[in-house]
Amino acid sequence: MPRTIARPRESTLNLRIDADLKAKFAAAVEAEERPASAVLRSLMRDYVEEARKRRFVAEARRQSQMISASEDEAEVMRWIQDVSAVEGAR
Repeated sequence: MPRTIARPRESTLNLRIDADLKAKFAAAVEAEERPASAVLRSLMRDYVEEARKRRFVAEARRQSQMISASEDEAEVMRWIQDVSAVEGAR
């Protein structure tokens, strides 16, 4: 039976921030009775999701511009079919 290496579910992130920002952040989370780590995790999740959306929009724009630049309707239809086949395979 192969051995698997257990990976920790969480890790630590060390960062440097302005002391005034840290104090204001600590006061804000304390006022809401929320752990600073939970708020930071939430902010990071939101950022990751927004970055994913930005990449999606940029790719959609790129593909749209590529299609609109083509004068060959048959080529465009083949491209759409190819992309649809890849998406359907997922």
